[in-house]
Amino acid sequence: MPDPAVPPTPPVPLESLLAREDLDLRQIAGPSDAGTVIHWAHTSEMADPYPYLLGGELLLTAGVHVPEGADLDAGSGAGVDLGAGSGARAGYFAEYVARIVAAGGAALGFGLAPVFDTVPPALVTACDAQGLPLLEVPPRTTFSGVARAVWQLMAQARLAELRRVAEAQQSLAAAASRPDPVPSVLRQLARRVGGRAVLYGPEGATIASAGRPTGTDDADAALAQLADVVRPSVPGTPTSATDSKAGTHLAAYALGAGQGFVLGVAAPQRDPGDHTIASVAAVLLSLLTGEHQSGTGAARSSALVRLLLGAPPADVAGLLGSGRWLVVHARPETRSPDAVAASALGAALGSPLVDLAQDVVRVLVPADREPAAQPGWTLGVSAAVAPAEWASADTQAGRALARARATRTALVRHGERAGLADLVAPRDAADHARLLLAPVADSPALTETLRTWLSLHGSWDRTAVALSVHRNTVRQRIARCAALLDTDLDDPDVRMELWFALRRP
Repeated sequence: MPDPAVPPTPPVPLESLLAREDLDLRQIAGPSDAGTVIHWAHTSEMADPYPYLLGGELLLTAGVHVPEGADLDAGSGAGVDLGAGSGARAGYFAEYVARIVAAGGAALGFGLAPVFDTVPPALVTACDAQGLPLLEVPPRTTFSGVARAVWQLMAQARLAELRRVAEAQQSLAAAASRPDPVPSVLRQLARRVGGRAVLYGPEGATIASAGRPTGTDDADAALAQLADVVRPSVPGTPTSATDSKAGTHLAAYALGAGQGFVLGVAAPQRDPGDHTIASVAAVLLSLLTGEHQSGTGAARSSALVRLLLGAPPADVAGLLGSGRWLVVHARPETRSPDAVAASALGAALGSPLVDLAQDVVRVLVPADREPAAQPGWTLGVSAAVAPAEWASADTQAGRALARARATRTALVRHGERAGLADLVAPRDAADHARLLLAPVADSPALTETLRTWLSLHGSWDRTAVALSVHRNTVRQRIARCAALLDTDLDDPDVRMELWFALRRP
């Protein structure tokens, strides 16, 4: 049976049409398969409807085309005078049904008026023999009414499919903004198609997957092979491909970054909207796995090599872009970040200059790209600085992140407002800070604890959260600071002076 040239609307399950009480249709022959669908309804009284069918139709006929003396009965024609030429008319319905099946017709509806009062038994027998569903159309039901019902059901299915695709797009976009964007997108995709989603790397290895296993090694291997078909290799390589294996529908999509990543999807069935949903996921994964370009990769490689060979940052910065820079420190709210999540964060902030260091992601961002709060992340942003001050900005961003986490704020910027300390000459302020903090200068743990504790107004619990230590550890360190500095940390004047000193990079 040929595949129907289907219209851009979801098909109608035959059982949905049979369930319409206003039509009162009844299936009297052929298989009762819940998977039987109708793509359209077509009325024809041609003795040979084959040339006029595209496939997938519910063909409606009142039997006007049936020749006089045709084999109406299932048997030898008892009770019917076939007369001359009976041999030519014998087997008429068997041939008629065979032509419908050959054209890809989905079902046959036979009207009981105005020619026949009952469905010819020979037609019932032929439909049973050749596996074509046969519907009895009562006299009060017009063919135009059946066609209208088909299109109504199609419109309902189309609306439901559009709603399903829209909801899937929203959920995929939300998943892409999470701290673990790639696994989240794959989980949502697998859930929406009711199967499995796999991200393959440039070498064919599975990077991440989600959803139900296919259940067979053959299907898994076939999906991996399909991914190889669409992986960019030579000009003209297809960007998508489909196949089926062991009753599982397979699809592969080359991601648009051109780096060899491929999305594979395996599902027990293929609904009309699945391709659109998978395509949306492929676009999002292309953005997440691709390199966000603010300059060429060659320029960044050159900058890295020059830094490794001893060039000062100010001499290298021109390869990355001109102007001032921001340093952003970020931590996800739930889990430790991975390389893909870090890359996605860099793309969201507008910079490919990303460093993943343990639980913190650091991003170097041009100052003209104002960082915004990112869902699922806590951010600390430095002041805008020249390349020579990148190291100081890195310290500022780290302190801003600690304060953001302690205050449960999505984003904190360093030095958002000018203060009294900014009125003192930087060199004099730095000299004073070194002298004042000399007793604790050799202990980074003490100075960082004191700085965080002061920034949080002496809160033991919030300082412990910001530093990821026990509150008793905070108390011990602050007591040690008070002893080494030989001062009263409950005195607000002392606290203010120490805070000014600690704000010096």
